Amino acid sequence: MSLSARRLCLLSVVLLPLWGCQSGPGAASPAADAAGTPSREAASMAPARPTAPSFAAWVADFRREAAAAGIDAATLAAAFDDATYLPEVIRRDRAQPEFSRRVWTYLDGAVSPARIRRGHDRWQAHRSVIEAAATRTGVPAPILVAIWGIESSYGEHFGDVSTIDALATLGYDGRRPDFARRELMAALRILARGDIDRAHMRGSWAGAMGHTQFLPSSFERHARDADGDGRRDIWGSIADVMASTADYLAEAGWRPGEPWGVEVRLPRGFDYARTELDVRAPAADWAERGVTAVDGGSLPALADASVIAPAGAQGPAFLVGHNFRVIMRYNASTSYALAVGLLADRLAGRPGVQGDWPREQAALSHDQIRLLQQALNARGFDTGTPDGVIGPATRGGVRAYQRARGETPDGFVTRALLERLRPAP
Repeated sequence: MSLSARRLCLLSVVLLPLWGCQSGPGAASPAADAAGTPSREAASMAPARPTAPSFAAWVADFRREAAAAGIDAATLAAAFDDATYLPEVIRRDRAQPEFSRRVWTYLDGAVSPARIRRGHDRWQAHRSVIEAAATRTGVPAPILVAIWGIESSYGEHFGDVSTIDALATLGYDGRRPDFARRELMAALRILARGDIDRAHMRGSWAGAMGHTQFLPSSFERHARDADGDGRRDIWGSIADVMASTADYLAEAGWRPGEPWGVEVRLPRGFDYARTELDVRAPAADWAERGVTAVDGGSLPALADASVIAPAGAQGPAFLVGHNFRVIMRYNASTSYALAVGLLADRLAGRPGVQGDWPREQAALSHDQIRLLQQALNARGFDTGTPDGVIGPATRGGVRAYQRARGETPDGFVTRALLERLRPAP
């Protein structure tokens, strides 16, 4: 689906705010805690609002606003003389996934053998510019290549939708018009500067652009001209792509020399209420609680580490640090950040996940999750407002229910849990 727009992908894995199905810097998080694309779209395009102004009138009004903001007439003519309303963009903006994707299903695709092989090939083909960006910023080359792979499959699929038309459509008729208007104004400034022309400013339906899916506002802040041609080209110059992506992560606070995290084993009786990103402690403290690295080595020296268990007590656990949260600045999804870290590890020659995922546990639909949230709330186990998305509040309510029943309070949502909570016919 994350600079970019986060494939503003749905937090179904986890993973960047529900703006679309893309990721990248500033992107929304994919659906609740298991990012990924929906199994099928349940909603069709809503009917046009009868009182809304016509698209042409909206464009004319925005054009006047942009002129008042200093955008020159030539740029406005290039951008808007042939502006086109894109119904498919609105359909995708309003579509809601029926099912959240389980984290292991997302990782199967994000860290597939084919993606690892392709990553090695692309890294070798562009080694000099990738290593240059890594050396300058301290962001490891495998992390940069991993983000490239997950955002656009190494440039094979970064979208072919006109960014101007997509953002104009979303500004006119989308769910987040103010956001789209701001991004559209940024896109106009990019055109005016001459980094790209309108015809080649293309990307996802939600406005994310180029190999690593930058939103226009992120492009303005972080895009770099690394090849010295006078343009910041994240569509055609891999040197610019890598420099820009590295700068984004560096400015987000990347700590050179510190790993994103490591897979760990949790001791019997571990308090799974502590498996949330907002619970932080030095790695040494986690070691004192019995947390060990799966490879038998020492835990990395992370000053503010968290333990996450995406599949609860039934699946693998990870100790993650500051740089994991930096990756989440690119796309606010734990599953996305986990995918980047694991793909980077594989590209660097390290092993994949050692623990087993509970693959027998089927995904729940958003309606089913909402029913579960309502049932827990009715029993006094607070999950917040039922919204069909699994987040910290839902996991907290599930843990409280599990604890009351004498079960391991890992907060992991299953079909069996839902069936127990359903009222009798």
